[in-house]
Amino acid sequence: MNRVLHLVRKELIELKRDPRLFAIVIIAPIVQLNVLGYAATTDVKDIPIAIVDADRSTASRELVQRFESSANFKIVASLRSTSEIDPYLDRGDAWMALSIPADYGRRVAASRPTSVQLVADGTDSNSTGVAMGYAQEVIAGHVQDLVAAAAPGLPAGGLVQPEIRVWFNARLESRHFMIPGILALLLLVITTNLSAMAIVREKEIGTLEQLNVTPLQRWELIAGKLLPYALIGIIDVVLVLIVAIYWFDVPMRGSLPLLFGMCLIYLLSTLGLGLFVSTVSKTQQQAMMTSIFFFLTPMVYLSGFVFPIENMPSWIQPLTYLIPLRYFLTIVRGIFLKGIGLEILWPHALALFTWGLAMLTLATLRSSKRLG
Repeated sequence: MNRVLHLVRKELIELKRDPRLFAIVIIAPIVQLNVLGYAATTDVKDIPIAIVDADRSTASRELVQRFESSANFKIVASLRSTSEIDPYLDRGDAWMALSIPADYGRRVAASRPTSVQLVADGTDSNSTGVAMGYAQEVIAGHVQDLVAAAAPGLPAGGLVQPEIRVWFNARLESRHFMIPGILALLLLVITTNLSAMAIVREKEIGTLEQLNVTPLQRWELIAGKLLPYALIGIIDVVLVLIVAIYWFDVPMRGSLPLLFGMCLIYLLSTLGLGLFVSTVSKTQQQAMMTSIFFFLTPMVYLSGFVFPIENMPSWIQPLTYLIPLRYFLTIVRGIFLKGIGLEILWPHALALFTWGLAMLTLATLRSSKRLG
């Protein structure tokens, strides 16, 4: 261990002399977390909507007022006829339009069936689906008020009143779901790239061969090269946790020691991946391109960070079990939002540990074969 510690000290001195290190290790994670924390959200707010009120009655004005008072909508135009809707949707000035017919107030007063028309721009299908759901909620609330006013003795929604409770994320803030995932993503990108390029840099300047002829054993060389980057990963975890909890108000319901323990297991995977990339790369540029295009990008898309795994084709879903990010996303979100412990997370932790150990072993054997 004395030789390993000396090698770790050497690596830390080299990192200290690198002026880019502070920006990469300290500033970049905080900046990326802030940018992604605000940008990586599925919430749809301030939806621009155009209103065509051909009735101008009290009932129609009440419906329009519902949309005005909603935090999800922003009325950008009050139009006179439906023929004026197309230019707003074509230019993107409005995402949707609400058309209220001329006999709306009369039919409502007579308790006769009536309808309103919603026209939406379906270019962005996900956002449009969310917006349509919001609009239907607003209209449903208006209908409930009309029913309650027409028949005060009946419940507003009829004979059955659903009482909805949302657990773990009561306000349905997508940021609470995304930011723990960003923690996993940042650890993957930073520690994998740093460890891969650091070892390749030794190849480029010819010092790795010099280390190979020293009394250092192979495991001592690998441990001495990777431990500094594990330390950097832990520092990044602390920084990201501080920003997530105290700036973005993401609830931390689980155990912090358990989270740090799971991060150490995850670092075994990311550092092992970085070591493997270094064995198939000859230059730092090649190492970065290999890690990004062949490993990091597929991991992001297949882990469930961007797209739900359940929505993927059935033949792709088994491939996601080969992605360590999948397991760590489940772990970190379970600890953050649900407060669950190892008694539930142990299958994911075991899979993550097995993947990391296998990757580190494979990378070490390949490294020994090429440079031993």
